[in-house]
Amino acid sequence: MSDVGSRTGDFLPLNGTWSLTYGPQSPTAPTTPADLAAASWPTIPATVPGNVELDLLAAGLIHEPSYANHIYDLLPFEHYRWFYRRSFVPSPLMPGHRAILRFHGLDCMATIFLNGQPVGSAANMLVSHDVDITGHLRPGVENELVVRLDSAVLAGREHHIVPGEWTRGCKWESLAIRKAPHMYGWDIMPRLVTAGLWRDVELLILPPTRIDYVYWGTLAADAAARTATVTVSWDFVTDQPDIFGWQVRLSLAREGRTVHTSDRPVFCTHDRADLRLDDVDLWFPRGYGLQPLYDATVELLDPAGAVLAAQTTRIGIRTAHLRRTDITTPERPGEFLFLVNNLPIFVRGTNWVPLDAFHSRDAGHLPAVFDMVTDLNCNMIRCWGGNVYEDHAFFDLCDQHGIMVWQDFALACCLYPQTDAFAHVIRREAEAVVAKLRNHPSLVLWAGNNEIDEAHSWAGFGADPNTDRLSRQVLPDAVRRLDPLRDYLPSSPYRSPALVAAGNHAHLKPEDHLWGPRNDFKGAYYTSSPAHFASEIGYHGCPARESLARMMDPEHLWPWQDNDQWFTRSVRPIPSFSGHNGRITLMATQIAVLFGAVPADMDGYILASQISQAEALKFFIEHFRQAKFRRTGIIWWNLRDGWPIISDAIVDYYGCKKLAYLFVKRSQTDVCPICAEPAEGRHRLIVVNDTLSPVTGVLQVTDLDTGARLFDGPCNVPANGKAEAGSILAPAGRTMLLLRWSSPDHSTVNHYLAGPRPFSLAAYSRWLQAAGLSTSYLPNQSECSFQSGA
Repeated sequence: MSDVGSRTGDFLPLNGTWSLTYGPQSPTAPTTPADLAAASWPTIPATVPGNVELDLLAAGLIHEPSYANHIYDLLPFEHYRWFYRRSFVPSPLMPGHRAILRFHGLDCMATIFLNGQPVGSAANMLVSHDVDITGHLRPGVENELVVRLDSAVLAGREHHIVPGEWTRGCKWESLAIRKAPHMYGWDIMPRLVTAGLWRDVELLILPPTRIDYVYWGTLAADAAARTATVTVSWDFVTDQPDIFGWQVRLSLAREGRTVHTSDRPVFCTHDRADLRLDDVDLWFPRGYGLQPLYDATVELLDPAGAVLAAQTTRIGIRTAHLRRTDITTPERPGEFLFLVNNLPIFVRGTNWVPLDAFHSRDAGHLPAVFDMVTDLNCNMIRCWGGNVYEDHAFFDLCDQHGIMVWQDFALACCLYPQTDAFAHVIRREAEAVVAKLRNHPSLVLWAGNNEIDEAHSWAGFGADPNTDRLSRQVLPDAVRRLDPLRDYLPSSPYRSPALVAAGNHAHLKPEDHLWGPRNDFKGAYYTSSPAHFASEIGYHGCPARESLARMMDPEHLWPWQDNDQWFTRSVRPIPSFSGHNGRITLMATQIAVLFGAVPADMDGYILASQISQAEALKFFIEHFRQAKFRRTGIIWWNLRDGWPIISDAIVDYYGCKKLAYLFVKRSQTDVCPICAEPAEGRHRLIVVNDTLSPVTGVLQVTDLDTGARLFDGPCNVPANGKAEAGSILAPAGRTMLLLRWSSPDHSTVNHYLAGPRPFSLAAYSRWLQAAGLSTSYLPNQSECSFQSGA
């Protein structure tokens, strides 16, 4: 977890106002700060953290890129070179201290100059970079820091692509470049191959004796006995040859209560201790227990007891394990089950996609978006592999609120280079990310990539994904060496050797991404899947009228057919690319399946689309929950857009919640009444309990079309289980059923749309009001926060 207190020296923040000089990258373009004077390139103010396009926008040099088709105006800047510049005055260095420039987010092809001299370089926006400038620093006077950022697109063209590498659309230049994959154009994000200093920049002064790292983990935990065995490894550096007589003091405390303290003699600069703890509170996922966090401190003491260095990390004490099989068959059903402290957890989660196409704005979005995660009662977030790696602030929130994190490595949907050079790049990236995040208790799984095993089939080569050296060798080796207590999944979804040997049958995967035709959410593709766990599944929903008006020119708002700006929102990476245009038609098809026709007016279309999406996600979640623990979790796609688009998200970029938000919230309550699909003319009534206490209550079912009470009876539901309350006859016609669960501790309502499709949109709207589903979630809503910065 993030260090909450460490004696590693002083630091000087270098955020704030810089200058930005820029121009087209060419063989004659300036390469050093000294070259700039002769180039006559323009210079504007820049903000750090920031992105160059946001600086251009602030200077009035470009139009708002999120509006209309202005995103395409940024395409020429993909081939530019950028010089960031600022001055600072450092204090004198004490003997033995080192001066380090730390760039927490450097996007991407960078050369760093100090006082006109090159001092370092970087080529990965996804990890931080340290540059030792001890011998170049001029204490007490102004030092000029310049960062040159070259075109990532031009750098990508220097990579020699071979037939065994593969991607789609406009992303070929991304294969050997370590930027967030979505930046080259995705179906949920625009093409925006940006540049910038997108996270903090600081000057660190490191003392000669300091703690290099501390790794905390839980070897065993017993919730009933309130005991645990915790392991801690530490490493320190020092310029002192004689360390005998030194000690390391270990302590764990929470809310003023110390649960452990001990002193260890120092024999080496590295050591490990296993600590047996009594009377401890274990960390559990949301809904399954509390999230106690301990301040875990490692102090390095000299023979007189003086503290030479210290590091405090906030940790949670828990074991976490993914119990899975490589294949699931009718004869030998498999498994994909998360256990925390040996307790099986049913996962209710969402996929976490980019918070913004300009990642320097991510931190500003985080609090509001995370509040939605807890409001929806999620207990897991899957950090999708097409994104950046989130910072400590995100994981701190997950730690505090009991949100488990499944973390993909930032590789997605492509067949990447298999060369030694690229393997080295990925190894270095993985080592940096694992070492940074491994102390967070919320982090329960590392996954090698997003859908690259699937991409081996898409590419048409017939290649075995188990030959991929990145996901099968490089990444698991990094996890094994640096985070040996955390599980690793090679790919999501994973095509194991057993699956390949069985003929590569997609329907035999224990964990799957269930996208399919997306024209009928109750179709056989979804209902017949044997997957135990769905880590992606979603459905389109049109944003509110107010949001569409913020995205498009007025003349392009309606109709949706053959509408250029609707295609831009689909998301089309460049005007000549049509690969995503069909997603707009798909949304209309989904409306037609549910309602028999597509409304001709804009507000009717929006309403029908939001209902279609809401009913689909509700059905998916409840389809998995009612089969607990035959099915073990669902991570739906997705919570919020990172750009103004038309998508599967249940909250748009501006913060407007679609109707699906409320449906998902009701379907993810800890205790949830569910009406199953009819079988032999009857609906089973199921109550699912995702708490550690048994619940007793009364279930009532009412026909909202007639007002008739169809069921009224008690139900006892075991802890972390489910129970069948009874059954009812399937209604003869089309209606909506209201399910009301009441108990002393858990009262909630749900609904079920009964009868054959298509339904009447007018009738559905009446039922919606009768069910108490707030009209604030419908078109023309007032819930939009419009805090995007757009």
